[in-house]
Amino acid sequence: MCLYTLQIYNLLWNYKPITKIIGSPEQFINMGSTINLTCTVLFSAEIHPNIIWSRNGEAIDFDSPRGGISLVTEKGSITTSRLLIQNAGRTDSGLYACAQSKTNAASVRVHILNVERMAPQNFPNK
Repeated sequence: MCLYTLQIYNLLWNYKPITKIIGSPEQFINMGSTINLTCTVLFSAEIHPNIIWSRNGEAIDFDSPRGGISLVTEKGSITTSRLLIQNAGRTDSGLYACAQSKTNAASVRVHILNVERMAPQNFPNK
């Protein structure tokens, strides 16, 4: 019984960790909307891996004067990290990446669209 348990344990830790960002590798976000990026880490050798986010190679500054940047992380057999950036502006465009210390980074390119909303049109009644 113990030998079987050890074999299962060794089998689980032989997998290479997989890091991925959910969704398309390019995301188009309307200016003023919320950027919502979700990163998952599977088969991590760490029990509760820490996920680090960056934009254009620089660590995300959660305390920047810009504000409106938050992180929600759920740790378990699959660790999920959700990066939320409210009121997206042009400077929020770029290559976002998430990584866990022992995995390759996953990335997504975010484009901020400057789309003006059109006012509803009034059509004459017939």
